[in-house]
Amino acid sequence: MREQIRSWRFYDQFRADAEAPARQPQLGTRTPVLSHDGRDLAAALQTIREIGDAAALDAAIEDAFPGARLSIRNDSGRFDVELSQEGLLRSLGAAELSDGILRALHPDLMPALAKLIRHAARTAQVWVVSHSSRLIAALEEDPDCHSILLEKDLGETRVVGQGILDQPAWQWPER
Repeated sequence: MREQIRSWRFYDQFRADAEAPARQPQLGTRTPVLSHDGRDLAAALQTIREIGDAAALDAAIEDAFPGARLSIRNDSGRFDVELSQEGLLRSLGAAELSDGILRALHPDLMPALAKLIRHAARTAQVWVVSHSSRLIAALEEDPDCHSILLEKDLGETRVVGQGILDQPAWQWPER
């Protein structure tokens, strides 16, 4: 169990400033797991292209950015993300992408993100904690989605709809 939990990855604090690691070209190596700060984003995307599901990656990009194409530029062994989109005269590198695109947090991207999460949930258990009502609403379109809504009441966090004497919706396992 401990090893399983240690293998989990949480990507919730990517920097998006001009000097952010995800914006800088990095040495290209096979990267099956993205770094905590996204510094190997281009290498991880190229690894998906080479040994993962390139078609699914392209479909996700199309879903989030209709008409766009993602590529990885290799400049003397250093990889950089490039995004081409209709109406742009040239591709944009990672340093030029908006903070919202780099973090994938723009409100218009929530349905596309939810679709990716639902896809991942077919083969693994996925927990999502979010303040984004658009993301949660998109996830709840799936009948297998189980959500718990929390609220603050005088500094105490409570489960919405659960009274003080109600049984929780979960059971602690026996030891």
